[in-house]
Amino acid sequence: MTTILVTGGTGTLGRLVTERLRAAGHEVRVLSRHTPPYAVDLREGGSGLDAAVAGVDTVVHCASSPRGGDEQAAGQLIAAARRAGVRHLVHVSIVGVDRVPLGYYRSKLAVERLVERSGLGWTVLRATQFHELLARLFQTLAAPPLMLVPAGVSDQPVAAAEVADRLAELAAGAPAGRVGDLAGPEVRTLDSLARAFLRATGRRRAVVGVPLAGRAYRGFRSGGHLAPEQAVGRTTFEEYLAVRRG
Repeated sequence: MTTILVTGGTGTLGRLVTERLRAAGHEVRVLSRHTPPYAVDLREGGSGLDAAVAGVDTVVHCASSPRGGDEQAAGQLIAAARRAGVRHLVHVSIVGVDRVPLGYYRSKLAVERLVERSGLGWTVLRATQFHELLARLFQTLAAPPLMLVPAGVSDQPVAAAEVADRLAELAAGAPAGRVGDLAGPEVRTLDSLARAFLRATGRRRAVVGVPLAGRAYRGFRSGGHLAPEQAVGRTTFEEYLAVRRG
């Protein structure tokens, strides 16, 4: 068994990855900004980061923030991993980062490039949006009497638990480069997913599609964030909602 560091190890995905790696017998360190003993802000790096990666065989990089700083954080992590002689860096990214011109996606694509050029053994897995993310979005959108969603957009949500299973498998193996994408089992329109959320949570709202503007919206409408040929996830959005409600 190996020593593995999981960045963002208290988040939605990182927590699940940590659980699976520990269940498999690995020694796992959890790096998070506010959780000792490895409470580190990756954007700042420093001695705390060096201590976190010392003696580590593999790093699973799950930490990310739509508020910015991912490239800086990845640069600090890669530099520390090089100093520590880390064998394998596993990074989770998003399907469509090279096709949808959204600022956050551009940042995620830049991090992929940093990982590829890091000089470390590396693996990159792209996944579609998590069920959890859609549920949080719909929770907010369902607050007013009318539930407004972007018109003409579909999604292919996947279970975070299934992504965690795959990341744990990749972390236990050899560096594999860019592996096949992991997408949910169904491509669904946002309005159909929103109605599923309303049914599961007992809300009564009219769902209205609202046309938006901009290149990012056009990228989503054209399906740049989808991977129907990689629909290997098993859990549907309704199944996720049923478990969540239970």
